[in-house]
Amino acid sequence: MYTLLSGLYRYYTQKDEYCIVILGLDNAGKTTYLEAAKTKFTKNYKGMNPAKITTTVGLNIGQIDVFGIRLNFWDLGGQTELQSLWDKYYEECHGVIYVIDSNDRERMDESKEIFDTMIQNEHLSGVPLLVLANKQDLPDVMGVREIKPVFQQAGDLIGRRDCLTMPVSALTGEGVDEGIKWLVEAVKRNSIVRPPMEND
Repeated sequence: MYTLLSGLYRYYTQKDEYCIVILGLDNAGKTTYLEAAKTKFTKNYKGMNPAKITTTVGLNIGQIDVFGIRLNFWDLGGQTELQSLWDKYYEECHGVIYVIDSNDRERMDESKEIFDTMIQNEHLSGVPLLVLANKQDLPDVMGVREIKPVFQQAGDLIGRRDCLTMPVSALTGEGVDEGIKWLVEAVKRNSIVRPPMEND
């Protein structure tokens, strides 16, 4: 009897799980964004002090339960020597968040190059893509109107997948809710092609 009740409980409480990779150049604000998402969507989670967030060397992992599903985040280091490891995560991911430092005009071309290389990978074909123009809290940053055309040059590579470019400030949390909500809907729509992870 216990086994039956335990099985029923698990059946009714388990959530579909989706894996999301967070990519972008180093110092774009990927880890700060992940912390903001965890703070917004996880009850009683206080979050790290943004001043104490350092450059990711390797991988940060985060998780939030939101709108009836579980999102597992893989926040990957953006340094040049770590970018070659990104594709090891593509086959298992259900969505991509690509973070752009809107305040770093000098590295915009580099960010676009890395974006193009990433989006061409066959394992990401059709995977929903959320492009975040981060650091919008700073003065004189590039807005979405300025950034979007640069990244839309890869329109043929982006294809017909769900794709959204939006302004955010990972530091203040502005735009974080909207991006996560959109991503949840996108990975659910795409679950016919890329179903959620198997729960044991």
